[in-house]
This record gives sequence, structure tokens and C-alpha cells, in this order.
Amino acid sequence: MKIREVKQNKKDYLALLLLADEQESMIDRYIDRGTMYVLEDGGVKCECIVTDEGNGILEIKNIATEPEFQRNGYAKKMVEYIAEKHKGKYSVLQVGTGDSPLTVPFYEKCGFVKTHSIKNFFIDNYDHPIYECGVRLTDMIYLQRAI
Repeated sequence: MKIREVKQNKKDYLALLLLADEQESMIDRYIDRGTMYVLEDGGVKCECIVTDEGNGILEIKNIATEPEFQRNGYAKKMVEYIAEKHKGKYSVLQVGTGDSPLTVPFYEKCGFVKTHSIKNFFIDNYDHPIYECGVRLTDMIYLQRAI
């Protein structure tokens, strides 16, 4: 298993990126300014894009694992890699996500704690309703952990 940075042709990973953020115009907001990593283990299993948000905050904008390989620890490995790689340069690793019973517990297991939310983020920024586990996402929930 190895994790490498992708510097060119980031849109080659669009299908996987769309698993975590299902509107391409939203991905276009951060793909070029972000740093992309892919985890390979006999092929690409997981990807992640992080951005510098200033004030020592590094934000996970997109993290996704190929569906048939989910729940195998790839995303957790990616989060730990990102935290370790950027320790010292940033003090906080942050992520914004929907209030979902799938994603929030994952981040909490990775050491993140809820810090704040943006009301109606998914309603105001997406051109269609977003559902996860049968629940319509409305607010963006932010979680942070020290690195």
C-alpha cells in the first residue's frame, strides 16, 4: 500500500471524487487549489483533496473510497497519513460534512470533534437535494482535530 500526491490530471479521478461530493461544480471550487493524494493497494482504493484554509487550518475537502473497498480502513489510513504529513505546518485538520450517520461517526472515530455548522449549506450550494442513508442533508457540520 502506498499513498502518493497527484499533481496533474486530477480530473482523471472525477468518478471517485463524485462519490464524496456529487456535484462537479462544487469539486471545481477546490480541485485546482487543493493537494490531492491517492492511496494505491493493487489499484486506487481511496483519494483525498486537502486545502490550506489559513490560520493553521488544513481542510479535507473530499475523501472517498471505492465502494467495494469501503470499511477496510483505507480512509482512516488516508486521514492518518494527511495528519502526520502536515504536522508542524498546520495545527488543525478540519472537515466539513453532512450530518449523516455514516460520515460523522467515522470522523469522530478518527479523533475529530464537532466545532460548528453552516445552516442550509447543502440547500444553498447544491442544485439538487443530497441524501445519505435516506436523510436529506441540509447543514454543513464541521469537525476538527489537532495535528
